[in-house]
Amino acid sequence: MNFVECHEEPIHIPGYIQSFGYLIGIDAESYLITFFSENIRDIFTIENKESLFDKKITDLPESFQSIIESDIYKSLDTFTRRENETYFDKIFIKGTEYHFSVFRNGGQIFLEFETVLENPDKRISNKYDNFYVIDNAQDIWDQLLSTLSKIVNYDRMMIYKFMTDGSGKVIAEKRDDNMQSYLGLHYPETDIPKQARALYMKKRKRIFSNVYSETVPILSKTKQNIDLTFTASRGMSPIHGQYIKNSGASSSFSISIIIDDKLWGLVTCQNSESKHIDLEDRVQAGIFTALASNAYSSFKTKKELEYRMDLNEKSAYLKTEFLKQNSLFDSLVQNRIEIKDLAEADGLAIISDENIVRTGATPPHAIIEKIVKWAYENTNKSIYVNRSFLKEYGENLGLDKDSAGIIIYFIDRTKNEMLIWFRKEFDEHIQWAGNPEKKTDVFFHNGEEKQMVSPRTSFEVFKENIKGNSKRWSSRNTSGVQAIRDVILETSHKQYNTIKQLNDQLKKVNEELDSFSYTISHDLGTPLTVMKLNAQMLLANFDKSEKEKNKLKSIIEEIDNMAEMMHDVLQLSRAKHSEIELESLPTVHTIRKISENAKMTFESPKSEIIIKNCPEVLADKTMLHQVFLNVINNAVKYSSDQDHPRVEIEGIENDETIVYRISDNGIGIPEEEKHKMFKIFNRMDNAKKFKGNGIGLSIVHRIMKRIGGNVDYESNKDGTSFLLTFKKP
Repeated sequence: MNFVECHEEPIHIPGYIQSFGYLIGIDAESYLITFFSENIRDIFTIENKESLFDKKITDLPESFQSIIESDIYKSLDTFTRRENETYFDKIFIKGTEYHFSVFRNGGQIFLEFETVLENPDKRISNKYDNFYVIDNAQDIWDQLLSTLSKIVNYDRMMIYKFMTDGSGKVIAEKRDDNMQSYLGLHYPETDIPKQARALYMKKRKRIFSNVYSETVPILSKTKQNIDLTFTASRGMSPIHGQYIKNSGASSSFSISIIIDDKLWGLVTCQNSESKHIDLEDRVQAGIFTALASNAYSSFKTKKELEYRMDLNEKSAYLKTEFLKQNSLFDSLVQNRIEIKDLAEADGLAIISDENIVRTGATPPHAIIEKIVKWAYENTNKSIYVNRSFLKEYGENLGLDKDSAGIIIYFIDRTKNEMLIWFRKEFDEHIQWAGNPEKKTDVFFHNGEEKQMVSPRTSFEVFKENIKGNSKRWSSRNTSGVQAIRDVILETSHKQYNTIKQLNDQLKKVNEELDSFSYTISHDLGTPLTVMKLNAQMLLANFDKSEKEKNKLKSIIEEIDNMAEMMHDVLQLSRAKHSEIELESLPTVHTIRKISENAKMTFESPKSEIIIKNCPEVLADKTMLHQVFLNVINNAVKYSSDQDHPRVEIEGIENDETIVYRISDNGIGIPEEEKHKMFKIFNRMDNAKKFKGNGIGLSIVHRIMKRIGGNVDYESNKDGTSFLLTFKKP
């Protein structure tokens, strides 16, 4: 009897399909039938199954007329030109309508059929268009489950996130009241082993309609293993089937969550009774999942961009502070609090020759000396990171709870210069869905008795207490350490080649961040246009209820909103990189035109815009227009809700500068939020009822710096005044 690890089970070649599907395989070159599911006689008139082998579909018109006459079969060579790309059609067979799917995998073309099911309870909310305006990761996944419940509506629906070690955790859940909650529970890696995760990357929607139903064998003349990876009705492994039964479910449906071309997680649905979801509804559920995944990716990219910009500011501050000191050691000691906080550590030790300076929660001086000795003997890395240092080396080094996690950075090994960040022990409790300990059992696979890891029989909460670890060091923490490394190398005047190399790397990173806007404009522009055109065609060409028309209009509106945001981000980048030519420019015509357009744009015809003296300024023509456009638009927009909206624009000449004051009687800027005023994507809490994306003032700030000017503002409860300072011509 063989023992088979979970990751060794060949789940892509089970040799059978589920009972809801019907399958025919033909050779991709000759179009001869090479295999089929045993149940095809249930829908096609076939006297002798063996007679199908080595025949073409067209050789048997009395059996397969509906296939032969279908558009998809007539153009089979076109639809199967690329591998693993599925095309769908609908055909009638003996008066019943079926979904007809076609794809090519290797040397075989798969023809798959399943009955068309009506879903009278399907209710699609137009809230799906909120994915891209949600500013909270958890809300994105909660919104996805709420949307999917109106399409597939399983008893329990979960968002399952994969951890770095292959285990998983339920981070969002929507369930019936009578179902046990799995929210927050962890699952071991063996629940979804690596070959299953690989299949989820390839086949992104997977349904098991009834785990108790009989499977349907695949009949093949050559007895070869048929790769059913991309087959919708592929049969489940006996291990997975027992797993679902043990969980109390009879049916399951899952959708892959793909982020940055990696399997980030799954939408996992379970039903206590058998349940089949129509193919169209499964496809639609996949589309909504992709939308949510893209929204989450955009959200994370936005947060990462904000973090990088903040890190750059802190690095610049440290460089300035370091240059004030006479030695590297003095620089480190004087800025030890900032250095500790950049890695979000509890404590920091600065080591230089025989000197050790500590701040925050650190082990005693003698223990730090032991850690230093250990580091020189056990690691050659310039940066060493470990969250389980206490667990792994605590007994040998005499560590305490203040040194559960460490990051070591070797500044200069020859001078015994290093930094060590410490984190305290984190009392970690992991709640597992059942005891994760592996157990074995005997299963039969293709008539052969095999011993395999047995699925858990209980999913009751199992608590595991883990000692000796700190909280995980994130990529941001290591980025903070790398930023400190770069500051040290730059300001301590080390080898020229090393500094040049690091500067080149930093330049590349900054260029990649700045190219973010161009990537959005280029990569998303075309699909947005296609989406909009399709939505407009649907709106124009089909009879729909008013409610359905409103949904389509909502889609078009959100596409326009996203396109506008892409344009604004592009302008922000151009404000930094475009070539400029300063010249003496008149402003009055530009200001008047922008002012009139703003009243129409924000539907505020009652806005009173008073334009006073408008002296010429020294600026770039394109950039000048962008500055006045953003500031005047804001003034009109944020005062438009007033009973008597009023905007006043006046330029005042000083000795060497021209200062334009643009004042409004709008909502004002809260004092506690003024420090964030010119940060990208930042929006004040009192401004969120107005349309916008928080980019405009970042554009203004960047442009004014480029042309040698400045932007400032004054604000109170009665309104806001922006001050634009230009050089005098």
